[in-house]
This record gives sequence, structure tokens and C-alpha cells, in this order.
Amino acid sequence: MDEAQFAELAEWVTGEGLVGSTEAEMMTGFCERAVAAGLPLASGLMIIDTLHPVHEGRAVRWYRAKDRETEFLEYGRTNEGEAAENWRTSPFYLLVKSDEKLSRHRVRAEAEAGSHFFNSKHVEGMTEVVVMVNRFAAEGIIGEMDCVYSAWGTDRPEGFSDREVAALKRLTPFLALAIKCIALGRIAETLVETYLGRDAGRMVLGGRIARGVADRIGAALWFSDLRGYTTITDTAAPEQIIPLLNDYADAVVSAIHGRGGDVLKLIGDGVLAIFRSEDGVLACRAAVAAATNAAERIEALNRRRAAESLPTTHMYLGLHIGEVFFGNIGSKDRLDFTVVGPAVNETSRIAAMCRSADQRILMSAAFAQALDDPRRVVSVGRFALRGVGRPQELFTLDPEAYAQP
Repeated sequence: MDEAQFAELAEWVTGEGLVGSTEAEMMTGFCERAVAAGLPLASGLMIIDTLHPVHEGRAVRWYRAKDRETEFLEYGRTNEGEAAENWRTSPFYLLVKSDEKLSRHRVRAEAEAGSHFFNSKHVEGMTEVVVMVNRFAAEGIIGEMDCVYSAWGTDRPEGFSDREVAALKRLTPFLALAIKCIALGRIAETLVETYLGRDAGRMVLGGRIARGVADRIGAALWFSDLRGYTTITDTAAPEQIIPLLNDYADAVVSAIHGRGGDVLKLIGDGVLAIFRSEDGVLACRAAVAAATNAAERIEALNRRRAAESLPTTHMYLGLHIGEVFFGNIGSKDRLDFTVVGPAVNETSRIAAMCRSADQRILMSAAFAQALDDPRRVVSVGRFALRGVGRPQELFTLDPEAYAQP
């Protein structure tokens, strides 16, 4: 590879990073151009950790063989079990521990010595693998994302030449920087959607971050909490409380997301969500479908927790429909993207009445009417809601409604 080819490839990968190409597109284009420029690559691997509630990081693999497409995968935690053992025996871990930046490995010798990593490379036909780590300065670290790992393989019998390894060492930082840019964008998306909700997160990333910017929208509103939560926290072992909240939140949030709703807040054991649609009937029916699914998930969860002698509970749910303001609210230093308005307050008051009415689900008359399915709702009477001027007639689902989709 001459200087002109090097400059051309470095310019190409920089441009791909700026336009936001995917990891797979970038890796494929980089490796194919490197091969065309004379580097004897047969495989390439890039790995970067991330900041995600489930995944520890992401990897992209390229193979020169035409029958193998570039693979993009996400991996879980590597701090326990078989995953931890594989990590500790990998050449990447050895680089981290030695504080070196590059190592060269003859694949057959490493495989015969018992390396799981190099045994797989030997099966793939590699003769030599060059492993690198491109570290970030302290200011560039986010969570566990403190470097980019890479591994470059050749199937040429004599392996890489020193000049080829030097070229890879010069080129890889360009690709690592482009991969980091993609990772940072995905981290930003994950964070805002995880902590603000899916729709709110997308709106914030789209530029809706100015204080006081809010839309007036119509939505079906959901507010739920857990029955007897205070009693459970007073009597259960402290180490059981967070797992309990996680278990029930997973059941409720999954049901809401499954029907197109957006969870805006988790308030202790409470969940605030909205279902948006230009057709109020569709929004209300989506909320009811989510309620039915959440109840099913909680029943299954309770069977599992009871079998493990863990505390169980049920969901109290209030449903309402109305106009709300949806947007940025707060101080200049701390904003929240949420919904506000009388309808939100009424929804929480309706949920609070579940205890007095001995019902797991209560809905406002406006919601029941918008649902447009009188066979599925039953009036439970008129109730005075705290902070609401006039008594409200509340409804619940007919018991048979739980069996309906």
C-alpha cells in the first residue's frame, strides 16, 4: 500500500463516519478497499463497548470469503460465567492487562496451546492475526466504552509482513474513530429513549430541547401503581425491593410498548404512559389491550414469584382521555419531557380510587365513551375525586374483557 492509497482509504472512512454509515457498511467498505490496495486481509473484527441497560457492547465481523456476509452482533455482560472466562483468555484482555497497543499471533501455535479464540481462527483458515486496542483519553470515556478493539486476520502462509502491520496500525485509528462516532450516536438514542420514553426521546434528539416548547395533544392516558406496595416495602427484605419493582415494571412497560404506547415516567411503583392516535377510539382500544396484556403478564409473574416464595402484588390502573401539553417543562438547568394538564391529574386520581372501589382497573366516562364498545365496560358508580370539582362516573372492564384481544 503506497501513500496515495493510504490517504484515499483514510479519506473514505472519515467521510463514511461523517455521513453516518452503519458499522457493517463501513467495515465492508474499509476491508474491501484495503484488500484492493494490497493488504492480504481475510478477516476483520471491530469491537466497542457501549452504554446500554442490556448489552455491554457491539461487534462487527468481515470475511473476504464471498459466501460470508459481514456480521453485526450485540453481546451481553462479560463479568461472569463462560463469557467472563472467554474474555479473560482472549488476546484483547492480554493487551489491556499489559497496557500494550498491538500484538501479533501465529494462529496454529496459539490454537495448539489451547486458546479458544485462536482455535476458531484456525478453523476459519487464518495463519496470523494482528490484535489492536485504540484507547480513549479519560475525557472520551463513556460508561465502559473506553477503547476500540480490533483483530485482523490473513490466510497467507507467511502471514503479514512488518510493512503491512505498520499500514494496519496507521489505518485502524481512522476506522476506530468512525465506529466510535456511530457508537456515540446510538448511546445518545438509547439514553434518551430509556429515560424519557420512545417518542419523547426521538423528539429530543430531533431538536426539541428548548425550555417551554410543548405541543397540545389528545391522548389516552395511563397511570398505574402496585397494590400494597408500601406494605411490601415495610415487610420484605430490602434486597427484594428493586428486583420486585423491576419484575413488575417489565411486565407493565412491555405491555404498553407492545400496543404502541409510550412510557413517560416511572415514579416509584407508578407508571405514567400515553397512547397517541388521531383516532381516539384506536388510542383507547390500544390502552385497553395493553391493560389486558399487562394483567396476563402479571398473573404469570405472580406464579413464578410465588413458587420462589417472593412477595407478589397486582396492578391498579386508571385510564382517561383528554388534551394535555406534551413537551419540555422545568428550569433552565433541569428539564423534563412529559405531559401536564388537568387530564393527567385526573388520571392519577382515578387510579387512586381503585382501592376504594375494589377494582383493578377504572376508567373515566370520557374514556369509556371514546372506547366505543359498551359491551366491554361496566359502571361502578359516581365518585368524588380529590382535586376534581364534580363527582365522576367511573367504569371498569367487564370481567370477560380480560379474555379478549
